[in-house]
Amino acid sequence: MAENQLGGQQILLLPEGASRVLGRDAQRTNIAVGVAVANAIKTTLGPKGMDKMLVSELGDIIITNDGATILQEMNVEHPVAKIMVDIAKTQDKEVGDGTTTVVIMAGELLKGAGDLIEQGIHPTTIIRGYKMGAEKAAQILSERAKEVAAGDEATLQKIAMVSMGSKNVGDDSTKEYLCKLVIKAVRQVVEKNAAGKVVIDHDFIKLEKKAGKGIGDTEFINGVLIDKEISHPGMPKSVKDAKVALLDVALEIEKTETDAKIEITSPEQMQAFLQQEEQMLKDMVDKIRKSKANVIFTQKGIDDVAQHYLAKAGIIAIRRVKKSDMEKLARATGARLVTSLDDLTDKDLGYAGLVEERKISGEQMTFVEKCKDPKSVTIFVRGGTQQAVDEAERAITDVIGAISSAIETGKYVLGGGAIEIDLANALREYSGEVGGREQLAIQKFADSVEAVPKTLAESAGMDAIDTLVQLRSKHKSKEGSQFGVDIFKNNIGNMDRNGVFEPLRVKQQAILSASEAAEIILRIDDMISAKSRPPAGPMGGHGHGGMPEME
Repeated sequence: MAENQLGGQQILLLPEGASRVLGRDAQRTNIAVGVAVANAIKTTLGPKGMDKMLVSELGDIIITNDGATILQEMNVEHPVAKIMVDIAKTQDKEVGDGTTTVVIMAGELLKGAGDLIEQGIHPTTIIRGYKMGAEKAAQILSERAKEVAAGDEATLQKIAMVSMGSKNVGDDSTKEYLCKLVIKAVRQVVEKNAAGKVVIDHDFIKLEKKAGKGIGDTEFINGVLIDKEISHPGMPKSVKDAKVALLDVALEIEKTETDAKIEITSPEQMQAFLQQEEQMLKDMVDKIRKSKANVIFTQKGIDDVAQHYLAKAGIIAIRRVKKSDMEKLARATGARLVTSLDDLTDKDLGYAGLVEERKISGEQMTFVEKCKDPKSVTIFVRGGTQQAVDEAERAITDVIGAISSAIETGKYVLGGGAIEIDLANALREYSGEVGGREQLAIQKFADSVEAVPKTLAESAGMDAIDTLVQLRSKHKSKEGSQFGVDIFKNNIGNMDRNGVFEPLRVKQQAILSASEAAEIILRIDDMISAKSRPPAGPMGGHGHGGMPEME
């Protein structure tokens, strides 16, 4: 790519075919892409949000309204679109919910910045205003938040129902049932760290899914469900009051690490060699039996002969269990992972009230349940079709994130757009105090926060402008601050009375992530792409129905 002339000679900075977009054009393009991504998932927000059908190159179908899933499956090409996908992923990893909200807000922030840039306001000024707006919004959120304790099941149920509300997973009674399962699971794995802070590790709430039955048949298992069968048909299929051993040992004769040659010159020697191998395996089983274990899980293999002796001893054995499942079993049963059979004692064993193999949808699975105060539990997700099971899993994951965030921070705010209207009004007042050009950016920040109630109203078929005007007017009175969009009555309503609650952390993370993403994108004034475009025609470009890249 020729950049300049020097003494009649071209200076080549980039390879032929590379592209470059500069200054205002780069900003306009980036803002347009960010807004386009936000618009793509905007309609999925809220209980009356629409679903998207995503079809992969292999023909796999996903039907969902989960923001993070939609963006991940969209396979976007433009770098700014990838930044928007990243903020949804961050929101999902950090708090597990609010992925659609964060992308909508980022899109609105970019749109507002585009208007200000057209008016001649420098991006640096806008970024400074957005930073101030985000900090003030986080502070206001903390002030308006209400307390919730891990034992407050009624409030947690309301928070869970709001998170579950937008998902297509059966009727209200099914959603209530699923929410109760999640609350039970989250409260079971709550722990306190050395500093006395409440922490919840989502990894120890295992989601196992299998198509079959209905979503209402999803069950909570007070232990761990392993997608493995018992390794020998002669072993018991069920053991009550199980003493569980967890092994990282192969119950088989391992090959020597160095090449070894064994010379056998007579049938007697061969017989003695085989008997020696069998005796070694029998000794291994004897060590397990002496420990009083009657159920073993091992990460490695089990020889056929060892399986035979285990079956004779009435011991259940499951082999080649994943490391992550072994960790969950240890936390559920209280067993310790043993790497040498010589070290195995009854003190290393864990307890499970029942270990049982059951046939689920034609496949054998092992249930380890009725554990004493397990710190790892399982939610076994069912559904009529694979798509239904997948969507139920996504819904449950979101609720786990919402409940965990509420318990860890111990605070929640009003949903339905009520807190957003409060924030917007407070930010507009704050912008007057700030003055200067930054106040224009803070006002745009306030407008972007209002995108949540506006989108909720649009999804419910209400007039978005009329709804915003009514809410702004209502929030000017002290008791009116509890009003938001009541999408079921197609009107504004009292969110506190309706029990529409959302975790404080989800809202704070959404505002901070959206603001940071907008700031990153607005700083870009030069886009250099070294990738050369494929030629138009049947094999590339837009020929024969090829779709253009998102610019």
